[in-house]
Amino acid sequence: MKTLTATEARKNLTHWLKAAKNGQEIGIVYGADVFALRPVPIQAADYAQHEYGATPEQLAGFAARTDAEIARERKSGRMTVFSGKLPKRRAG
Repeated sequence: MKTLTATEARKNLTHWLKAAKNGQEIGIVYGADVFALRPVPIQAADYAQHEYGATPEQLAGFAARTDAEIARERKSGRMTVFSGKLPKRRAG
């Protein structure tokens, strides 16, 4: 394992990130502790379940409530779809 101080790691962080991505073991020493630098897989599909313990039923209920709220806001005119064009400014 290659160990670095935080100052050394900061000087060339991109290099050390690439090395860790390529499988090299990198440790950053901070005080009496060593912290490993390595890629971490992200599982966005089940983030709420993993992070907050939400059940699939709770997530489905949240999605349904959010969809209904968006539909109400659009119907009332308080929310519109952005077309990419900004409205013209009024002279004033």
